[in-house]
Amino acid sequence: MNLHRKGRAALVLALVVVVAMAFRVSWNALRDIAGAIGADDTAAMLYPFVVDGLMALALIATLVLAGRDRTFALRVLAAYTIASLVLNYVHGLVPELHGRSVDWGRLADWDPANWVLVLLATSLPVGSIYFGSDLVAKVLHHRPTPNAAPTANAEESTETMRNRSSSDLAVSTPAPITPNMTVLPRPVAVGFLKSTVPAKPVHSIEQPTTAPIEPRAVAAESTRPRRATGRVPDVARSPRPKRTADELLAEARKATADWPDARLTAEGIRREVRTSPANARTLRDTLRAERGLQVV
Repeated sequence: MNLHRKGRAALVLALVVVVAMAFRVSWNALRDIAGAIGADDTAAMLYPFVVDGLMALALIATLVLAGRDRTFALRVLAAYTIASLVLNYVHGLVPELHGRSVDWGRLADWDPANWVLVLLATSLPVGSIYFGSDLVAKVLHHRPTPNAAPTANAEESTETMRNRSSSDLAVSTPAPITPNMTVLPRPVAVGFLKSTVPAKPVHSIEQPTTAPIEPRAVAAESTRPRRATGRVPDVARSPRPKRTADELLAEARKATADWPDARLTAEGIRREVRTSPANARTLRDTLRAERGLQVV
């Protein structure tokens, strides 16, 4: 970690040295250009800081800002880089600029080109005031987005714990409880019940007779809606038929034929063949025994 920090510090220091030397080379050309457009000695000395200094400011803003603000900073950096390159190129083409013997406001022999170059050189200081102020304001009002790495790690950990199968735990999972649904008789209207015992055939041996049912009153049928009870409809039942142990074993063998030994777990088998955790553990032990592995 210490070596990594030293390497980054050395890289930043080398970058600062290179930028300083490049600024010194560009400073000579921009100073002569400023003198050619009418700047005095002090203004000509400060002119390179206006152009190349804004380039450094735009570069720092690019590293801080994001989104549309970062795009704006990149455009400012590109525009001032191109402008500095053009002025340095003109300085190399006009030898009179080196000795400051050129006439004021004369950067090129062709008048249209001279007008464009003078407009460019004189507008850069004004642009530096506008764009520099805007970039500083954007940097001061920038709010970095919070780091989402801890949240992502927490969600991943929660998802991992949720996906863990209870079949791999030391305590076995109890068998699911199947509700015992009983069909209740529907109430009948008020009246008297009649005997529904069928007549028995006559045998040689005298059979005991059944006493008649005494009539009694029953409750009237309620008009309130009743909850649906009774037989479960076919659409609510599981479409998969119940499989035998041999069918489950055959299906598990087919599904895990190309699995590596490390993947042969109860949870993987349970998801693949869609069975209960208890059956998955039994299938796991059987398949591991067939492969000559240690039974868990």
